[in-house]
Amino acid sequence: MPFKSLDELRAACLDLPAGSDAAANAVARRQDTLTKPQGSLGRLETIAAWLARWQGRDMPQLDRVKVFVFAGNHGVTAQGVSAFPSEVTVQMVANFAGGGAAINQLARIAGAELDVIPLDLDRPTGDFTQVPAMDGEAFLAAVSAGYGAVTKDLDLVCFGEMGIGNTTPAAAISAALFGGAEKWAGRGTGVDDAGLVRKITAIEAGLKRHAEALADPLMVAAALGGRELAAIFGATLAARHSGVPVLLDGFVCTAAAAPLARLHPAGLAHTLAAHVSAESGHRRLLEALGLPPLLDLGMRLGEGSGACLAVNIVRSALECHARMASFAEAGVSEK
Repeated sequence: MPFKSLDELRAACLDLPAGSDAAANAVARRQDTLTKPQGSLGRLETIAAWLARWQGRDMPQLDRVKVFVFAGNHGVTAQGVSAFPSEVTVQMVANFAGGGAAINQLARIAGAELDVIPLDLDRPTGDFTQVPAMDGEAFLAAVSAGYGAVTKDLDLVCFGEMGIGNTTPAAAISAALFGGAEKWAGRGTGVDDAGLVRKITAIEAGLKRHAEALADPLMVAAALGGRELAAIFGATLAARHSGVPVLLDGFVCTAAAAPLARLHPAGLAHTLAAHVSAESGHRRLLEALGLPPLLDLGMRLGEGSGACLAVNIVRSALECHARMASFAEAGVSEK
């Protein structure tokens, strides 16, 4: 296991390498020579520079893109916070393996490998209204599973999740880190009004039950989160240490990574928000983290689906940067 204690994990979260200014500046200089008005490709230009900064290459590459979908089950579903039963998590993992889910199609179109990692699906986390979702050992094991999944040979990673009920832990973590309870709770997989009230009640109960943990982002993630969220946190940390840029998916994925931003002011600088989901708390969370989304398509599926769509935007940014002619090469007059 990469992390044997919370103190060891905390130290790793505080020791984050900076990106390469030289590589990002090289991209900016090249962008200014290409056959277009300066800045006219908007965020496509800054995406190319972002890739260069975190890959540490003057000319970025996207030869190996990988999507990780982490799956976990949640004890808080006992509070009636989800419209679907928890056995759907296992069933959807089987669907991923059979190629029948949305993420299978989107990963293929994006030219990305797909790796689905189930985490103790037969052993749900604790119901955080009553007990911590994970003790220290379980939390570190899940973080370490995510950390160990990311390798240095990857050029870009997308993180997604599958876990019935997991918008409730995501909302609870968001509330613990940024305040409030009701404003973070959404309808998830489609709960009715009564289900939404149960969800808000569960979040409030969790915040009260674990009040002593709220000052520590790692304790928040352990007490209120889930194994798949902890694995996403670990994978996001590993990507930073390995020089791999990250596309974050929706609300759950963003909430999973958010404790890193609370531990280090530039903790999520190597990430981009792929999209803003229709889950009500996601836009608010992205604003709190200073992460403007690339896409706004009203999606709320999870699975890394929005992140996979954004891979195509990143590929487009790189193609323009790498293959456009300069004014001199094309014989086009500059202003």
